[in-house]
Amino acid sequence: MSSLAAGRLTRLARTEWGPLYAVVRDGVAERRWRAAPMTLAAVCLTALFQFVQNQSWGYQFVQNIGSVRAEDPLWLALLRTPLSLFVPALDLPVWGALVQILLVFGIAEICVGWWRTLLVGYAATLAGTLYARVGIEWGPGNPLGLPASDARVVDTGPSAAVVGLAVYVCWRYRAWFTVGLVIAVMVAEVFVKNNLAGKEHLAAIAAVLVLCGCSEVLQRRRGRASSGSGLPPIQS
Repeated sequence: MSSLAAGRLTRLARTEWGPLYAVVRDGVAERRWRAAPMTLAAVCLTALFQFVQNQSWGYQFVQNIGSVRAEDPLWLALLRTPLSLFVPALDLPVWGALVQILLVFGIAEICVGWWRTLLVGYAATLAGTLYARVGIEWGPGNPLGLPASDARVVDTGPSAAVVGLAVYVCWRYRAWFTVGLVIAVMVAEVFVKNNLAGKEHLAAIAAVLVLCGCSEVLQRRRGRASSGSGLPPIQS
């Protein structure tokens, strides 16, 4: 690769990830582990659930408090959804869930704060949970539908929240290429492996994009209101 091409790639990378990297770097440098306490608590909670559900006495307990299925009553699914985010999927290695939470939740917490991280993460997870019910109603004949057998699939893990947070944080820092890449990978996942998890990821992305759109509209309205009043805009 020529030095000219390398320089161009470096400039593109700085434009794409420079602001995001700077915030994460400064946050970690200034506060170290205190930069993302909620993320560390989430990692510990996920590891605890993994340990408990692998015990003969603990499996049913974890299922009762954090296992979500589309065949469950809606009120029960909504009650279990907050904890389901931290219950590792039984068919995936737990280290994958821990790494996802540590990296994506950690970056999000440093960049947008812990309460926005939880809000967006739960919104994405809830969107996937609700989509499963709608998809089963549509049936496999619909491109966005699901087979009836998916109603019995245990739906846990942080993946929908991770995907949603990745899109949200990149949108906040205008990393448009990364936003497009995440969406493209999730669409490809559905084509390659047409299952419940893949389509829930798309539902999570759709919900987060709606949140981003609403936030953009509110910011523009506040900007116009501040300009009309002659006062400087309030920085949040």
